[in-house]
Amino acid sequence: MPGNRAIYDQAMNMGHSAAWDQEWDRAIAAYGRAIQEFPEDSAAHNSLGLALLQARRLEDALKVYTRARQLAPDDPIPLEKSADVLERLGRLKEAAQQYVNVAEVYLGQHDMEKAIGNWERATRLTSGLVKIHQRLALAYERTGQRHNAIREYLTLAFNFQRADRTDIALQAVQRALRIDPQNPQALNTLQALKSGSLISVDVLEAGEGAALKQREPSFERVFDEPLVTDREVGEADPRGPLGEAMETALSSLAMYVFESGMQEPGSQQAIQAIEFQRQEITPEAVGWYERALANKMRHPAVHLNLGGLLLDMERWEDAIKNLELASSEQSLSAGAMHGLSQAYAALDNPRAAAFHLVQALRLVDVGLAMNPDEAGQLSAIYDRLTASIDSADQYQLTSMNRRFLELLTGPDWKQRVAKTRRQLEEAITIEDPESLIDLVPYISDRITEGLNLVDGYLQQGLYTLATDQAHFMLESASDYLPIHWRMGKILLERGQLAQAIEKYNLVARTYLVRKDPNRSAEILQEAISIAPMDTSLHLSLIDLFQQQERWNDLLEQYIELADAYYQLADLDDARDTYQRAVRLAQEIGAPKEKIAQIMHHVADIDTSRLELRQATRIYEEIRKMVPEDERSRRALVDLNYRLNDPISAIRELDGLLRIYAHQRRASQIIQVLEEHVTRYPKDMALRSRLAAVYRQTGNVSEAVAQLDSLAELQLEAGLHHDAMVTIRRIIALNPEHIQDYQRLLHQLSG
Repeated sequence: MPGNRAIYDQAMNMGHSAAWDQEWDRAIAAYGRAIQEFPEDSAAHNSLGLALLQARRLEDALKVYTRARQLAPDDPIPLEKSADVLERLGRLKEAAQQYVNVAEVYLGQHDMEKAIGNWERATRLTSGLVKIHQRLALAYERTGQRHNAIREYLTLAFNFQRADRTDIALQAVQRALRIDPQNPQALNTLQALKSGSLISVDVLEAGEGAALKQREPSFERVFDEPLVTDREVGEADPRGPLGEAMETALSSLAMYVFESGMQEPGSQQAIQAIEFQRQEITPEAVGWYERALANKMRHPAVHLNLGGLLLDMERWEDAIKNLELASSEQSLSAGAMHGLSQAYAALDNPRAAAFHLVQALRLVDVGLAMNPDEAGQLSAIYDRLTASIDSADQYQLTSMNRRFLELLTGPDWKQRVAKTRRQLEEAITIEDPESLIDLVPYISDRITEGLNLVDGYLQQGLYTLATDQAHFMLESASDYLPIHWRMGKILLERGQLAQAIEKYNLVARTYLVRKDPNRSAEILQEAISIAPMDTSLHLSLIDLFQQQERWNDLLEQYIELADAYYQLADLDDARDTYQRAVRLAQEIGAPKEKIAQIMHHVADIDTSRLELRQATRIYEEIRKMVPEDERSRRALVDLNYRLNDPISAIRELDGLLRIYAHQRRASQIIQVLEEHVTRYPKDMALRSRLAAVYRQTGNVSEAVAQLDSLAELQLEAGLHHDAMVTIRRIIALNPEHIQDYQRLLHQLSG
């Protein structure tokens, strides 16, 4: 049913006005009211997202922009803004992917300049985006930006060389030289590739400074002569962490030998071993590595490669000795741990195998983390798993090792590691297990793959398939809460909000029964993010925080509940809840600025209901508590004028101007006085102050204009003596037509 257009327009105008004044809380409330009338309006969502962004409520802004994107799929703005929010949140990989998505939208609109700009942002946030660098290179080449194109081709060469694909790196450099055969950076890069040296990062930085700014509007989407590889840069080695570590070890060992000029002990033997290893002639490679070690070579890459090859020969004990020596090298550690777990499993030592396997998983998963906070959270999960190994029995450990060793193979093993770890995290949270035994039922292929299927269907919008899969899993795991949680997400995506909230509430209550109030609170908070206007959810969370004595969280929840009431136009409950928040903030010793912020909401409500004297009292309390609070002082000026008390209004204004003067904000003084003179043109005190400020800042003509208006007002009011004083002030400024003022003064004196 369509909403009220008049209320919508009024709310949007109020939001724009508040945004113009940078009063973001008021803007958020107003835009929320507009959305309440027209929930499908993308413009209101975009405006609300911007207000939330400016108010530093980044997670909320991200949710609103996501909704705006759903409402207007062809509008790139919400997508671009959500990328900006993700970047501010430190979720750089997600932000980079979002910028890539924005570029695709602009590309579809034939706006190549904006597409290129978003590709550039993506590459600045994360490395290894080979496809994007390739598209940038071709885009620059087609639009005549030769230096930019060369830079991108050299970046491709740099990435392909690091991925041990020198042949593709050479193709990229040749494309750069086709643009400019004499380009020094490209020639140096070609020489480095031919000599086997690593491409210097300085080459890329040198190309950055020479970029041209010329761009043309058109660009074909069909790229000719594409650079292709057997495996994309960054894609996982199908042999798992050990395979990746062996590739890294081969490259680093070869570089070490060549940079030393073959002078290091064992260099000749190491080169022979590398050649046999690349040809997959394992016994000969092992023999030459052992000769290199006998000749006193002590590079960790030798031990890593030798250990991996010894595993293939089933020389388990010798493999363990070498892999342990390689495990101290950070770049090889995950692979060494993976190899050690295989050796111990083969030696029927499942406890040692499990320990090294969990360490390998930890190193891989933490390495994929997007920021230090996430890395710390992952480490805590793996600490829990490591500690639980001691309490697990032989059968359970063997079963777990077999499961995880299978997990660490295939080209998509990195993705599967992350998905399985998320399921383990859910299982730990649910049952609070003391032993790994409790986790075994939750790390089976069936449940992991089933959850992955549900997640995949959700991402593709296949909600019926997702529902069917979830119901199928519940038949054998009816008490597994992550399935119920996903069912709530499915209901939400299908627009069945009431049923989704009911499901989230069920999961939250179950966590409470299982004595996990923290997880219950997380579920309720997630439900609130979906339905922020559902006051019952806020009240449930408030009860939970009170039981846990989480006072700061309780304060925030009171504020959110009051905001919800306000946006629902329930001003009585909104005011009462804000007042409760004020009392709690005072009791727990919250910062005075925080208390003032809440009191502003109360005063705003009183002002909107024309309870002006009550609003004035609250603003006076704020002013006493936080003397530098500009918003309260400006409100007091306006309220006193509305209450027909200009003397008090001027007193409050003088206090505000003193703050600006102390902060040396002369322009702000002029702006405030001009605003109030415009609002109250007959107030003589305002014009007198504005004239004085103009005179002090050297703006004589404006000072004369204000004094002239002031004199007229004084004459109209019969204040002839005051008018004479004002005219003398004008004459002292030596204005144009000074004789006219002198004649007027003479007439008044007579």
